[in-house]
Amino acid sequence: MSNDMPITRLTVPPLHAVTRDLAATAGGGRAPDLVITGARILSTYSDRILSDREIWIAHGRIAAVKPAGSWRRLTAAPAQLYDARGGLLAPGLVDPHLHIESSMMTACAYAEAALLNGTTTIFCDSHEIGNVADVAGIEWMLQDARQAPLNIFLTVPSTVPATDPAFETAGGDLTPAKIGALFDNWPEAVALGEKMDFVPLCLGDSRSHAVVAEALKRGRPVSGHVYGREFVAAYAASGVTDTHEAVTREIADDLIEAGIWVFLRGGPPTTPWHSLPAAIRAVTEWGASPKRVCVCTDDRDADDLFLFGQDWVVRQAIAAGIPPAQAWSMGSLNPATRFGMDGELGGLGGGRRADIVLLDDDRQVRNTWYGGALLVEDRKVTPILDRQLSHGRYRYPPAAYRTMRLGPLADLTPPLPRDPVTANVIRIGRPGDIALLHERINLAPAPDWRTHLDAHDLCFVTVLERHGRHGHAAHGLLQGFGLTDGAVASSVGHDAHNVIVAGRDPADMRLAVETIRDAGGGVVVVAQGRVQALVKLPVAGLLSDERATVVAEQTRRLKQAWSALGCRMPYMGFNLIPLSVVPDIRLTDRGLITVPAMRQVPLFETA
Repeated sequence: MSNDMPITRLTVPPLHAVTRDLAATAGGGRAPDLVITGARILSTYSDRILSDREIWIAHGRIAAVKPAGSWRRLTAAPAQLYDARGGLLAPGLVDPHLHIESSMMTACAYAEAALLNGTTTIFCDSHEIGNVADVAGIEWMLQDARQAPLNIFLTVPSTVPATDPAFETAGGDLTPAKIGALFDNWPEAVALGEKMDFVPLCLGDSRSHAVVAEALKRGRPVSGHVYGREFVAAYAASGVTDTHEAVTREIADDLIEAGIWVFLRGGPPTTPWHSLPAAIRAVTEWGASPKRVCVCTDDRDADDLFLFGQDWVVRQAIAAGIPPAQAWSMGSLNPATRFGMDGELGGLGGGRRADIVLLDDDRQVRNTWYGGALLVEDRKVTPILDRQLSHGRYRYPPAAYRTMRLGPLADLTPPLPRDPVTANVIRIGRPGDIALLHERINLAPAPDWRTHLDAHDLCFVTVLERHGRHGHAAHGLLQGFGLTDGAVASSVGHDAHNVIVAGRDPADMRLAVETIRDAGGGVVVVAQGRVQALVKLPVAGLLSDERATVVAEQTRRLKQAWSALGCRMPYMGFNLIPLSVVPDIRLTDRGLITVPAMRQVPLFETA
């Protein structure tokens, strides 16, 4: 392989084309292209650590695992020899559920952080870009994925829009017919993405079941997203066979017994995504087998992706009581098996892709080989990967940069009530809790909004439709957010990805929205009439076109400015305020929606 050739998933030839050479290499009749020797092997097949081994590689695939030093008996020396110096070799990690868009990076850029973390395969649900740009957005992402030095497979977005158009306005509408066409036209489309509208699905909604049918009739698995033990039976009966939303030991156990794969989601403990410690207790305390349990990341921003990758989630499983080799299997072989790819991924057996990581004794990733190419060494990207990430990334078409279609900015704050009212308020829950609580607060007449905001720990929150449909804007009040000055705003308002802005100062709120509009999308912090931090997201209002390290640094500065304003909810949690499929109450461009009742309520009711 020339060092000038880009490395992608398709660089490694299909197994059927190289079995003769692999067999000849394994038998010693053909010299390996690469031998990694002097290593211990983490076997995901037997959940054991094997000492004094080496791996023979040809055509980017594993030919054999041999006793260390076996290469010396070959009549022709291997083209390359790498001494692992007693390190631990393990299969590259397989992340079964994530959203690339949450990193605010393109797929090519995402590969850098993934490989540094030992992740060589991901299954992504790109419903974010689907909600903005429909099928075209999904296909942009797939083209991006084909150019990335990473195995990227699509779980086709199943719930675009996430709820009925009466409740929110999205830019996309992925009908059953469109979903079927994506399956038929793109081999990378291997499963149906998380079926987020779990209540309609369980109640027999015709469109929800028609979407699921497009996957089932093609023999593709269906991924899920469900809250509430009362929904598990109907969810399983509807054809869903995995979910990453197990947040307690009890529901994890219910899901396993219902035949649903459980993806234990690990995330930074300060975010709403760290549900692994509670849910894993179905295995560690109640004795459930981990054979249908995986670990996943789900959502990571660029900064957190470098720090809390799939390898970190595996280590969290170990810390929770799972034996190390078994935990690594939950992050590699088990996900590969779930998607029917264990003959290609997840283990160090003959014929598998040579996606291999070298670990130290703390299970920290030191090296990553992708298809036999050394792309990370001593925790740094190698020159071949650096060149590809600097000059070989996919460039999105002009249409991807023209998705911010905000209308004229109306009032960003609600009118001050002149009579006594009861306000339906969104209250921030416990730190790390994805749920938002529905509170009702009595407001007596007051001379100004500041009186109400100070008395009840409130700030304004507004969602603006940004897809050029009708320009709706809806107002709400946020309690416990902690913001006492300035404003914050984002074009990543899940899942319709309208613009969400919160603040106390209407002028700062307006500046925040205008900044996002002018950047083509982004996340911004404003205080005292000045922009304090900004991550520009010009691609679909969701993605930066910068390299991963640049986006990570911008995100780090954003989070510092965010915290400096006193915000108690991280910005990724803030982005979920419009997510109208999670309890108890949400704000979309259409107004306040209670979940799971799916009932629209006014901001003010007559007291």
